[in-house]
Amino acid sequence: MAGTVATVAVTSFPVSALAQANASSESPVVSKVSFTVNGERRELDLDLRTTLLDALREHLKLSGTKKGCDHGQCGACTVIVEGRRMNSCLSLAVMHEGDEITTIEGLGTPDKLHPMQDAFVKHDGYQCGYCTPGQIVSAVAVLAEVKAGIPSHVTADLSVAPEASNAELRERMSGNICRCGAYSNIAEAMTEVAGRPA
Repeated sequence: MAGTVATVAVTSFPVSALAQANASSESPVVSKVSFTVNGERRELDLDLRTTLLDALREHLKLSGTKKGCDHGQCGACTVIVEGRRMNSCLSLAVMHEGDEITTIEGLGTPDKLHPMQDAFVKHDGYQCGYCTPGQIVSAVAVLAEVKAGIPSHVTADLSVAPEASNAELRERMSGNICRCGAYSNIAEAMTEVAGRPA
């Protein structure tokens, strides 16, 4: 069989493939989506493929939530949805019909910072600042998780509520990457807000 050449000739396309090709040239499917963002009810007409991150940034002009890796690996796009933190780049906006969403803009104001924002400033929990919104939103949600008794992968005893130990905080924040390396400062800020000494 050495030296044998195989040749395939395609003489026609399956009807379903042609239908898909024709459908893809049409306008995208748009749907009305309604959710509450930072306490305000919002209704948008969105392409079904729009991520929550793009809905927030491009349609609602909330630019605090950052697009870092766009693959759910850096945490720059972290928001709080129904009380749980999530990477908004990995979730379609239409999946959040009726949900309560909190972004960095919903945590505080320039005149009245959220305690976590204040602690980040006090402890220099930022350098370039690009990851900071995601870090702060995640930190707020992490402390809420600990307070609610939700265990992590490093919770030693599942029969008691977890504490905001350094190991717990570092494990829970491991999905948020800081290229500048402000991790110890971030941990100090979180520890202060948790109400225990750094």
